[in-house]
Amino acid sequence: MISRIDLRGAALPEGAALRSVLPRADFDVAAALEKVRPICEDVHHRGDEALIEYAEKFDGVRLDRVRVPAEALTEALASLDPQVRAALTESIRRVRIVSREQRRQTSVTQVVPGGTVSEKWVPVDRVGLYAPGGRAVYPSSVIMNVVPAQEAGVPSIALASPAQKEFGGLPHPTILAACELLGIDEVYAAGGATAVAMFAYGTESCAPASMVTGPGNIWVAAAKRYFTGVIGIDAEAGPTEIAVLADDTADPAHVAADLISQAEHDPLAAAVLVTDSPALADAVDKELVPQVAATRHVEDRIAPALGGRQSAIVLVDGLDEGLAVVNAYGAEHLEIITADAAAVADRVRNAGAIFVGAYSPVSLGDYAAGSNHVLPTGGCACHSSGLSVQSFLRGIHVVDYSRDALAEVAAHVVTLAEAEDLPAHGAAVKARFDWTVPGT
Repeated sequence: MISRIDLRGAALPEGAALRSVLPRADFDVAAALEKVRPICEDVHHRGDEALIEYAEKFDGVRLDRVRVPAEALTEALASLDPQVRAALTESIRRVRIVSREQRRQTSVTQVVPGGTVSEKWVPVDRVGLYAPGGRAVYPSSVIMNVVPAQEAGVPSIALASPAQKEFGGLPHPTILAACELLGIDEVYAAGGATAVAMFAYGTESCAPASMVTGPGNIWVAAAKRYFTGVIGIDAEAGPTEIAVLADDTADPAHVAADLISQAEHDPLAAAVLVTDSPALADAVDKELVPQVAATRHVEDRIAPALGGRQSAIVLVDGLDEGLAVVNAYGAEHLEIITADAAAVADRVRNAGAIFVGAYSPVSLGDYAAGSNHVLPTGGCACHSSGLSVQSFLRGIHVVDYSRDALAEVAAHVVTLAEAEDLPAHGAAVKARFDWTVPGT
């Protein structure tokens, strides 16, 4: 059901060589980019008309308008299952607690008497948030996008999710209910690259945004790449992935359940176990069979995900080698199920989020840990972070020097300007003084 990669018995390769032997899904954003380019430009030139036509083409429903009417949001929340509402409310509460603690304060540094450099944190003016709506419905992604944007103080927040034929062209009602719970009243029935283009360019009904965030399929990732430099983005999210670093203390039933939990997202989802215990590897293999048989989405998602080249059990000689593998892999979600798991987690350098011990499964982080589940994929955790309040903030330096403070450093500024053959830079300082070159 899942392949094995045996890295025991020899020194591990390093860097790119190690990454090249680890499992990963094929995810060709560059090829998809050429397909989304004309779609994005069509939205640019025809606005809402193009959005309506693409909803009919891709989602099979003809829209009267792209923006979701306010009464649809109200009705969705009113008809929401009370248990689902309670779960969403608790998830919002926990994510807000964590997000609120991430807010940054202005710092003021006195460099010299009369000379300060401050850094103030300012939210972007407007964000477009994306909640997927393809193989599954993700109200949790609404929460994970909206709450940090709200806590960052973003003044204008809009959200898009694909039109659903089953619901008369509206996004899924649970998505709408989550928006209503969060006080988001600007919601659009738009999906994939068209939603990103709508936020990037603006249309008759939707003002352009400064930034777009949220997970999505390859078309969303390609559209984000297309608009990089035009708008801010969080990341080019690829297929979801879990890596589990485990030793012989791990319960194979837990490990198997966690691998399956990510595999049910998508046939390209990655499930990777890294262990120094052949006995655990065998037991997990055995556990996967009945657990997969007992769940849903087997043929279209779980079986191809577990059996794909992106998933594997990786055998290593010891914990140090296991850490080297998971640091090279840079998983979106990394579980540590070992003896002294917290100490092991402290040694991890590359992961979107780390889940410590047997009772911190990825599923907890997806919904109710308080952490954010919009995380870097495809190894991007080696250089990027998950979504947070900081994603929506810009640090702006404020320089405030008095005449005396500038005078004290003026000669150095002029010297460096002349060293770079930029005499006008030095002249801008000299103009403020009755200038005499020091030493003459």
